[in-house]
Amino acid sequence: MGDRFVVIPVDGGRGERRDSVAADPAAESGGGQDSDAAVPILEYDREPNKYGDGVPKENSPFINNTDHDKGNSYDGTNMALFEEEMDSNPMVSSLLNKLANYTNLTQGAQDHEDADEDESPKKKAVKSPQMGTFMGVYLPCLQNILGVILFLRLTWIVGTAGILESLAIVGLCCSCTMLTAISMSAIATNGVVPAGGSYYMISRSLGPEFGGAVGLCFYLGTTFAGSMYILGTIEILLTYIVPKAAIFVAEKKEDEVDALLNNMRVYGTCCLALMAVVVFVGVKYVNKLALVFLACVILSIIAIYAGVIKTIFEPPDFPVCMLGNRTLKNQNFDKCLKMDVIDNVTVTTQLWELFCKGPNSTCNEYFLNNNVTEVQGIPGLASGVISENLWSKYGPLGMLVEDKRLPSVGGSDPTKDIYMPYVINDITTFFTLLVGIYFPSVTGIMAGSNRSGDLRDAQKSIPIGTILAIATTSVIYITCVVLFGACIEGVLLRDKYGDSVKGNLVIGTLSWPSPWVIVIGSFFSCCGAGLQSLTGAPRLLQAIARDGIVPFLQVFGHGKANGEPTWALLLTAGICEIGILIASLDAVAPILSMFFLMCYLFVNLACAVQTLLRTPNWRPRFKYYHWALSFLGMSLCLALMFICSWYYAIVAMAIAGCIYKYIEYRGAEKEWGDGIRGLSLNAARYALIRLEDAAPHTKNWRPQLLVLLNLDSDHGVKHPRLLSLTTQLKAGKGLTIVGNVLEGTYLTKEIEAKKAEQNIKSAMTAERTKGFCHVVVSSNLRDGISHLIQSAGLGGMKHNTVLMAWPGTWKQSNDPQSWRSFIETIRETTAAHQALLVAKNVDSFPTNQDRLGEGTIDVWWVVHDGGMLMLLPFLLRQHKVWRKCKMRIFTVAQMDDNSIQMKKDLQMFLYHLRLDAEVEVVEMHDNDISAFTYEKTLVMEQRSQMLKQMQLSRTEREREIQSITDESRSSIRRKNPGATETSNLSRQSSPMEDTQEDEAQLIHDRNTASHATINDKADAEPERVHMTWTKEKLFTERNRNRECNTSVAVRDLFNMKPEWESLNQSNVRRMHTAVKMNEVVVNKSQGAHLVLLNMPGPPKNRGGDENYMEFLEVLLEGLNRVLLVRGGGREVITIYS
Repeated sequence: MGDRFVVIPVDGGRGERRDSVAADPAAESGGGQDSDAAVPILEYDREPNKYGDGVPKENSPFINNTDHDKGNSYDGTNMALFEEEMDSNPMVSSLLNKLANYTNLTQGAQDHEDADEDESPKKKAVKSPQMGTFMGVYLPCLQNILGVILFLRLTWIVGTAGILESLAIVGLCCSCTMLTAISMSAIATNGVVPAGGSYYMISRSLGPEFGGAVGLCFYLGTTFAGSMYILGTIEILLTYIVPKAAIFVAEKKEDEVDALLNNMRVYGTCCLALMAVVVFVGVKYVNKLALVFLACVILSIIAIYAGVIKTIFEPPDFPVCMLGNRTLKNQNFDKCLKMDVIDNVTVTTQLWELFCKGPNSTCNEYFLNNNVTEVQGIPGLASGVISENLWSKYGPLGMLVEDKRLPSVGGSDPTKDIYMPYVINDITTFFTLLVGIYFPSVTGIMAGSNRSGDLRDAQKSIPIGTILAIATTSVIYITCVVLFGACIEGVLLRDKYGDSVKGNLVIGTLSWPSPWVIVIGSFFSCCGAGLQSLTGAPRLLQAIARDGIVPFLQVFGHGKANGEPTWALLLTAGICEIGILIASLDAVAPILSMFFLMCYLFVNLACAVQTLLRTPNWRPRFKYYHWALSFLGMSLCLALMFICSWYYAIVAMAIAGCIYKYIEYRGAEKEWGDGIRGLSLNAARYALIRLEDAAPHTKNWRPQLLVLLNLDSDHGVKHPRLLSLTTQLKAGKGLTIVGNVLEGTYLTKEIEAKKAEQNIKSAMTAERTKGFCHVVVSSNLRDGISHLIQSAGLGGMKHNTVLMAWPGTWKQSNDPQSWRSFIETIRETTAAHQALLVAKNVDSFPTNQDRLGEGTIDVWWVVHDGGMLMLLPFLLRQHKVWRKCKMRIFTVAQMDDNSIQMKKDLQMFLYHLRLDAEVEVVEMHDNDISAFTYEKTLVMEQRSQMLKQMQLSRTEREREIQSITDESRSSIRRKNPGATETSNLSRQSSPMEDTQEDEAQLIHDRNTASHATINDKADAEPERVHMTWTKEKLFTERNRNRECNTSVAVRDLFNMKPEWESLNQSNVRRMHTAVKMNEVVVNKSQGAHLVLLNMPGPPKNRGGDENYMEFLEVLLEGLNRVLLVRGGGREVITIYS
């Protein structure tokens, strides 16, 4: 016999599939199974995703199950050509052998029974399923469908709604279940059928969110069904079997309802406890009694039809006593007479005493004015009473049950006589209420699919057995409606509890040979149905818990050693007690109707979705289905939910919606190949095809971000605050793609790429960034970024904005390619007409948990970029981090600009843009270029020359540096011996001085030595000549220049003039702009929470890249949080609606 396949836990740290299936010999001897154990997938296995996204992938129970199988999969030489495939792909003979011996049995009731009976330590052989369609599907469905409503409420529904409307109710409900059965048959025959019923069908077809939500609703429905069956059992017991067993007895007529409800609560709780103990002790007893309960149901149905046939020839004698046209309760009097003659003496009867205090006292006015008559309660099939029962007779609470055909003389107000011995309505009746009460009588269609593990051929048996069972029960219900209306008097039909026939069960009065056949049969039927509910509901909850999709339910996945769901049984009993405390079968029935209807709705939805998607895997053997039928069934279920009770429907849908969102937010990720993911795929494909590849209209423009992340050596995210900024821009509702480039080849870096992708996804989850991750492996960084910018996105859904961090350590970097790649990225985005956002000091940006207080977001609008500078602060302020910040806009005016008019125009422009911001116009005059600007430009160009000279090999560079060092030292000793000693002391005190700064200083000394010898005053003051490009020395030099008097500054200007004359004047002007702009921005916005600034474009000549970085560094100096913005060359914000 083949191996049993069970789900085993897999090391989560390796990221392998949770639902991996393996042959586990130990599984035979006990222990529960994971819920996916019965899902075989006939496709070749794939390499486990070691650094995947945490989503479990499909696996096959037939391929590579054990190392033993691998060893035996190939032992010959005649297939040597394929020997490399043997480690991952099996031989066809091996596959077919395992498929033939496959069993989808789960640790269900039969396994528990076997585990209880098997006391030997040896493993029992697996029994192959042998049940056919009749015993495995048809009879179980028949038993679950026919139940308490048929015996206790169908006659009352027929009498209240009339035959025509009752047929409409039965037709609606049976059509709903038939359409659902067709959809279920299609799903159940689409592959090997897993045990588990509707939960598995819905969850594997619609995904874990829908599956968990509807599965829990189905669980609640099954649990409340247990409450309904227990209440039905107690109602039969206390009303028809042993009425004297009631603990609470009403002393007044108005207290009868309360007494009945309290009796139901007490006895119902005791019955629930007893049933729970039976289920806990051993489910095998429930299974063995199932056939007994089924026999009771079948015998009761036969007795009803036999009684109907008998009424044609000999109607039973069940008279109903009528006072006028009002129906009397025949419980406290023996004769339907006012006065009786006994031994020629006229005496009052018990009926008289009910309406009169004594022989001479004043009697009820209606009693005195109307005669007492008897009508035959069951006149028979040939009596013609069917014409009187065709139409409905709804009424409010407390309305008297009357026969309008009988004469009635007006008397007292009927509303004042409700406490007299009349039969009255205990609830307000209307059509939709009766639909909700009746619908549970057609549920139970999932009984066959729940037993699929016991079936010989589930794909054949489930459709045939289920549809035949629904057809049979539909015929039974329809014929019962017609026969009840044709045989039984209307007033007796509307007598819910049979008070007019001495407390007999109404349907029992019709049966043959005795009413006790129906009473006893319905009693045991309700007991069995209650036990089945308490057996099935905990196992359904256990299956959901073991799937792991609802984290807080995982404790209910555990149980006894043999797999019995102990904790789930306790929870089920607790919820069932809630239904029992309601104590009214008529109130509980609509509740479970909601949950069952929601379950059936999603079964139809699952079939419709799969059919419309036409996925390659959708190949049901059952061919008599259509998406229109499934859609009709779904619509009918939804309509019935609101017909039964619109407020119950809203509550049920709210519960399902909350569970759905909880699973979506906190639940485990599962990939079951469900239809909702396929639907999303189809919808995305359709939307992408319809989405034009051209640029969207300005009103539809939103930032679609490509975030370029930097990773450390361990592939961890260097700047997680960049993701925080991305999340804070989510008000744009645009696409987010987080990208990274690994250098190398994909063949060698594939594992590292997966790890990097997983780390990025973890960081995105931590920062609540919704989007996609894309890691590219490229031979070099520059090409990889170019590939990302060109190819990220799909069709019209591509990014239009690139977000990256400022390379803060570009000066200290040993590899100039890092900052060169940054500049190339700017050029690439410009060429692609995409916007660019560069965050400086990104690690100081706020997290998503921070709440910035009162402050400003300052926008420095120098050149028009299409409106990006205006749009970004608006989007940021939608997030709670930036919500309290105010927006300020600064624009720059030149000498020939009208500042006052510019401010007015800008305010009007912002008004039309619907943006709330303060406006300020900053005037920048054409000042002379300062010495500090010349100095910065000189240092920048000397550094550029140094970097060009250092494009040698490392050995040549070291030799060059050494020669420069020797030459510079000798020159310095000749000019200033004292400075040399000071330099030596400082070198000894800090031997670990930065290498790059040494190189820059030494090269600068050598380049400026010739200039220093021209002027003797320069030799006397060497500190004016030895300028450095490091930040600290620049600040020192700036302070010295500011502190010097005018004469010293003038001397400096004349002393440095020879070097300045050789400078590139374009660089001088650019540096001048950067210095002046920086001074203005720092003066106005140094305390701002965020500064947004136009980003200058890079030079067209790549030879000026180093200078460009220096310009940006000077421009941003002294500012904390800065977002450089470069537009994409199109308008992104408009004043028009």
